[in-house]
Amino acid sequence: MSIGPDSSNPENQTREDSSLTNPASADTAPVMVPGAPPPPPPDAVEAGEELKREETGARSQESAVGSQEQGEAAADELKEIEEDEPDLPFAAPLELIDETVADEDLKFDWFILKVQVNREDSIKDALLRNVKRNGLDRYFREIVVPTEDVVEFTKAGKRRVVKKKLYPGYILVNMSVNDESWFMVRETPGIGDFTGSAGKPTPMDPKDVERILRSSKVLPEEEGVGLKTAIPFNSGDRVRVKEGYFQNFEGDVDAIDQANGRVTVMINIFGRSTPVELEHWQIEAI
Repeated sequence: MSIGPDSSNPENQTREDSSLTNPASADTAPVMVPGAPPPPPPDAVEAGEELKREETGARSQESAVGSQEQGEAAADELKEIEEDEPDLPFAAPLELIDETVADEDLKFDWFILKVQVNREDSIKDALLRNVKRNGLDRYFREIVVPTEDVVEFTKAGKRRVVKKKLYPGYILVNMSVNDESWFMVRETPGIGDFTGSAGKPTPMDPKDVERILRSSKVLPEEEGVGLKTAIPFNSGDRVRVKEGYFQNFEGDVDAIDQANGRVTVMINIFGRSTPVELEHWQIEAI
């Protein structure tokens, strides 16, 4: 009795011959699922892959061209900005800090700083804090907001002394200028720059410094110098009397008494020009 395949069957013989002549076909041939469409031929698959590679290369080329155009546009814009910038005057560099210089050998001068108006006192305090924080006390002596004492009179005639800023938007600093101290001043918020020429700080005239410091009470006042009165009139101004016996009369300012806050006005009374002394708050400009 024969156990193996029937060799006499032609169909079995054909299958055996095919597996012998092409042994790989049995392993690589795709499994056909009943009802599924047949797989695409190898030529179609290879053509699809080639098309994908061409599209990918085209996109890469477009991206490279776009990046190059953006880079050229940015370079042109930067060039235009550089051409539009004004030529700043040349300023010689300051001397570098020499820690070996003794304190008594440091050179100190008074300089004027441009600051934000109405913030002079707070900016002065901020600068003092920065000096202490950075350990630069040896390069700074005094920082002054220039003021003067002015006498004002209320409507009731009460006299009072108030401080008035001499130079709104400026403060004075007595310091030794070098790279570090200059940079720290410039970096303090609210400070614009030193006053000077060619971008370099210019020291103040000693006479001007003395006058300002005397007005600001940093130096003792000179004898015989009285306080000013805040009288907003000058000789020759046309004014009107708004209070008192001569109310609604008009005249010209003839003289001003700064010490007592009085103003002499020439008023036409009965056809004659008559000097009348009034409190400065009793008149107004017209």
